[in-house]
Amino acid sequence: METRRITQKQTKAFCQYLIQGEKSTATVEKYLRDVRAFSAYIGDGLVTKEAVLGYKKNLQDRNYAVRSINSMLASLNSLLAFLGWTDCRVKNLKQQNQVYCTEEKELTKAEYLRLLEAAKKKPRLHLVMQTICATGIRVSELRFFSVENVKKGEAVVRCKGKSRKILIPSKLSKLLLKYAKKEKIRSGVIFIDRNGRPLNRSCIWAQMKQLCQAAGVKPGKVFPHNLRKLFARTFYGIEKDIAKLADILGHSSIDTTRIYIMTTGIEHRRKIERLGLVI
Repeated sequence: METRRITQKQTKAFCQYLIQGEKSTATVEKYLRDVRAFSAYIGDGLVTKEAVLGYKKNLQDRNYAVRSINSMLASLNSLLAFLGWTDCRVKNLKQQNQVYCTEEKELTKAEYLRLLEAAKKKPRLHLVMQTICATGIRVSELRFFSVENVKKGEAVVRCKGKSRKILIPSKLSKLLLKYAKKEKIRSGVIFIDRNGRPLNRSCIWAQMKQLCQAAGVKPGKVFPHNLRKLFARTFYGIEKDIAKLADILGHSSIDTTRIYIMTTGIEHRRKIERLGLVI
């Protein structure tokens, strides 16, 4: 019988497989992180269907959200398929579609404005946040905001094997070019670190977290992706066009976009109360 253990060599081969499949850097890192979490759980044990089912139950017992569990299982199932151990793969948990999101996790416009106020002494971060929130881009797509593209008022973003055009608001363009001029950035990517490399996700995430106390915003709400979701909810609130929003965000499925525009539980409760069906 085949002895099934996940080795470093297999993990490296899986990493190359993901890269050759043109997965984004963030996606590759996420898959590998999930694989390592399973490896830590199983220790020196063999990879079996029972072990994977045990891991699935362990995630449930630790009160992970269903969406998070399914995401981690997707990474693990992908590795198992790569290794040819398809008999060890497990099914996702079933979940009824939510009609609203938890207030504790969603960033409001008022909170966003307070974060901007707290970031005024950090011009680069202040502008990074506005760029993400005003265009709906992923934080990894900031590298496409070059001096040349901003002057044209648009940027062609390439991510996950697809490309789309992002229109840059004129007010944002002026701010970006003013910042680039002040920082003596005459060409290329605008948001760079001290070594001239594009800012990475972890750097932006860490700097945003430092604003929480001054802005009076819970840390659980403060991360780059929530700026993208705030753009989505604001855009949809005005346009009411989910298909157009999906195109702007670069989503292949409108189901993904629907998650972005869910109202909070409080907003949902207000709508229910206004039905006037209780005398």
